[in-house]
Amino acid sequence: MSTYKRLEDLIVYKKLCQLHLEVCELTHAWPPEEKYELGSQIRRSSNSAPAQLAEKHDDRHIRNTIEGVNRSRGETAETVHHLYVAHLKGYESNTVYDDFRERYQECVRMLNGLERTLEKQLPEQEPQSVRENGEQYGDFIADFPEPRSEH
Repeated sequence: MSTYKRLEDLIVYKKLCQLHLEVCELTHAWPPEEKYELGSQIRRSSNSAPAQLAEKHDDRHIRNTIEGVNRSRGETAETVHHLYVAHLKGYESNTVYDDFRERYQECVRMLNGLERTLEKQLPEQEPQSVRENGEQYGDFIADFPEPRSEH
C-alpha cells in the first residue's frame, strides 16, 4: 500500500463517500413515512462510515486511527443492515440490495487491509510487570507455598 498524506487519497474513503451519495439518492424514492425513520438512519450511518475515517485520520496516535477504521467498519455493517431491512420492506429489489452489499463488503475488505497496515506501525510493547512501591513482584505462582495435605 502506498503512503498517503490526504484523507481524500484513500480509495476506501472515496468509495464510502460515493456510496453515501448513492444511498441518499436511493432513500428519496422510499415512502414518506420513512423520511425520519429508516431513511434517516441509513443516511446517517452511510455518512458516518467515511466520517469516522476522517475524524481519526490525522490523529497522532496510531491506535486512535485504528479505532476510526473499526468504527467505520461498524457503520458500514449498520448501513448494510438498513439496506437489508429496506429490501425486506419491499423498497429495494434484491438486485439493488446485492449490488450495494457487495460494494460495501469491498470497502470492509479495504478497511481490514488498512487496519493491518496501521497495526504494523504500532510500537513493539515490552511485557508488562506488576510493581508496588517501585519493587517488581516475582513469579506470581512460584511465590505461593505448596499446599499442606490435611492427613
